[in-house]
Amino acid sequence: MESFSSEETFEIGRKLAQESCAGEVYCLYGDLGTGKTVFSRGFGAGLGIEEPLSSPTFTILKEYHKGRLPLYHFDVYRIGDSDEMDEIGYYDKIDGDGVCLIEWAELIEDILPPHYKRVEIKKDTSQGFDYRKILIEDV
Repeated sequence: MESFSSEETFEIGRKLAQESCAGEVYCLYGDLGTGKTVFSRGFGAGLGIEEPLSSPTFTILKEYHKGRLPLYHFDVYRIGDSDEMDEIGYYDKIDGDGVCLIEWAELIEDILPPHYKRVEIKKDTSQGFDYRKILIEDV
């Protein structure tokens, strides 16, 4: 998929969430500033979450329970070791009743579930400043 604006990136996240089911895990890959948080905000909107979604960089996990499904939004950028994830209830959330969205998933690849949806967001400034290539695949 291609996005030429943050609004389009938001919309891609929104549409994907509308099709999501309980127990699914979405792992977001991309450099700083590629639009992972914009995508996440759209994903939350697609679940019917009305409160503003922000990246949980310092808290690692934010939970949203007022949508079609609970959303467990992880940002593991500041995780030093994947063992730290146990302390915040990672395994309960992954096996839980909601949908998990994990930013910087490459930092905890050793503990990702066997099946998840990989969402990779890449910039290509030769296509324009706001251009993003968004690849979504089942792993």
